[in-house]
Amino acid sequence: MCGFAGYVDYKRVKDHREELRKMTEVIIHRGPDSVGYYEDDAVGLVFRRLSIIGIENGQQPILNEDGSMVLTFNGEIYNYAGIREELREKGHVFTTDSDSEVILHGFEEYGQQILDRLRGMYCFVVWDIKKKSLFAARDGFGIKPFYYTTPSDNELVFGSEIKSILQYASVKKELNEEAIYSYLSFQFSARSESFFKGIFELPPGHFITYSEEEGLRVKEYWDPKFAVEEDLTLEEAVKRIEDVFDDSVKVHLTADTEVGSFLSGGIDSSYVVSTAKCPKTFTVGFSDGGYSEIAYAKELASILGVENHSKVITPEEYWEAIPKVQYHMDEPVADPSAVALYFVSQLASKYVKVVCSGEGADELFGGYNVYQTVIANRAMDWMPKPLRAAVAKVMKCIPFRFKGKEYLIRTGTPLSERYIGNAYIFREKEIDRLLVKPTGKMKTSELTAPYYERAKDLDDVQKMQYIDMKFWLRGDILRKADRMSMAHSLELRVPFLDYEVMKVAGTLPLSLKVDKNTTKKALRLAALKNTPKASTERKKLGFPVPIRVWLREEQYYNRVKEVLLRPYMTKLFKEKEMMELLDAHYTGKRDYSRKLWCLYCFGIWYGEFFESV
Repeated sequence: MCGFAGYVDYKRVKDHREELRKMTEVIIHRGPDSVGYYEDDAVGLVFRRLSIIGIENGQQPILNEDGSMVLTFNGEIYNYAGIREELREKGHVFTTDSDSEVILHGFEEYGQQILDRLRGMYCFVVWDIKKKSLFAARDGFGIKPFYYTTPSDNELVFGSEIKSILQYASVKKELNEEAIYSYLSFQFSARSESFFKGIFELPPGHFITYSEEEGLRVKEYWDPKFAVEEDLTLEEAVKRIEDVFDDSVKVHLTADTEVGSFLSGGIDSSYVVSTAKCPKTFTVGFSDGGYSEIAYAKELASILGVENHSKVITPEEYWEAIPKVQYHMDEPVADPSAVALYFVSQLASKYVKVVCSGEGADELFGGYNVYQTVIANRAMDWMPKPLRAAVAKVMKCIPFRFKGKEYLIRTGTPLSERYIGNAYIFREKEIDRLLVKPTGKMKTSELTAPYYERAKDLDDVQKMQYIDMKFWLRGDILRKADRMSMAHSLELRVPFLDYEVMKVAGTLPLSLKVDKNTTKKALRLAALKNTPKASTERKKLGFPVPIRVWLREEQYYNRVKEVLLRPYMTKLFKEKEMMELLDAHYTGKRDYSRKLWCLYCFGIWYGEFFESV
């Protein structure tokens, strides 16, 4: 796990070495073990290394045998040993034991088709020195980050984090106000163009090419597929999951250093720990028992005979860490669990360099409770769709809440119009009321529409899974996982997010994922092979944080109020609307904790990037 940055400048008229130095300094947390540079008359590459595989000789940037290509790479390739032997048989000469050199020789041999052979998490850049062209790619799930911008017709600037790109002289730091609209709905940056105008995130499963003749081109090479086997039995599904997950965990333990694991009380991390038998596990929680899984984690660790290191996060620690969290995120993310992830990563980094975690299980195997609404909605199938739509329209016009209202709205509204992912903070009308300069033109559904079109032949749960993979998983789950672990120079691995695991998950029919009583049905039974029954049956909590409670305490009410009333906030958002939300929550009239947290995190993030000296 590392970090890199760089530039291509075909008409270089100045030396960029000082910019490269600054680009590497701001991402030293991604790789404190060493730093490497490569420059020629058109390109500059800089690399920060966290040594995991090939510790003695895996330094980057790395050149091939004849010095015609150079690579910088962030991530891990778990099947590198087999690919290396295959390439050796074809005459390639290796000078290191690292997985990064396999990508370089693989690209030399296969070109972009090397992507079809890689199993792992990665972002990498290959510069063809003779052709003066660049190739860069990001793994299919988006586990590792990659950002880029073209500040002029002859320049490309890129990096693992936006903050490194901002060190390049010709890159202007400018707020992209269009990103605010989708952020208020999704609670994260949902567009390809980031919160910094002109800086883009390379989507998962995509690669770019850049040359002086053809400029920048972006192309997709992988997309998650569902190939459902309707006659698949529960027993067959469980056996497939057991086998593929055992194999995935095995390859994810590949390292020349000790591997630990995060551990909560739920099924995902419990299944990982039970299968991997990592000797050290790590858990955080809060003093309020309803917001802590420490007791469950310690119980499971004791049963499995592994160590568990835990930490109780105080409210004071939590709130003081928020500016650091938003700084490391690069873009605002309003997921309260990100701060908890920051602390569990900090804890783990004291003992190990690598941890495994359970991200991705919910998206692949149907783990979110919201997926069960598809089953509940069937009770209204007797009513014609036009009538259901009419009822939903009437319900939306009724200003007060009552039992069953949301259900009637949901059953009468097409999935593509109401589901944008696991979080939906502000609705479009609410955003227009909140913004000082509303456009009235932006629709959240416009972002998800192309993906619903791709998923049009899938059932509703599969559509929700696909949308979550394309938005929630990329923008929230994996973004916070990478940034919070890397903030502490810790590599985080996710065995569920594996191409082979996805193949198996994609075969599961609806009945083996969710029903009215449970989620992740087949996965829970598969986990029983190694995991105590109590852990497989426990409902999902996922780093629960008492934000709702804290925001009704005077000290935190005042802390949030101070941020919301800052001049740069009231320039963007209406003061009256923000204060109404804050006061209504504080007095217990309504629970607006998620809306307030979304605004507060944006305010903290903006202060870190645009107000700090």
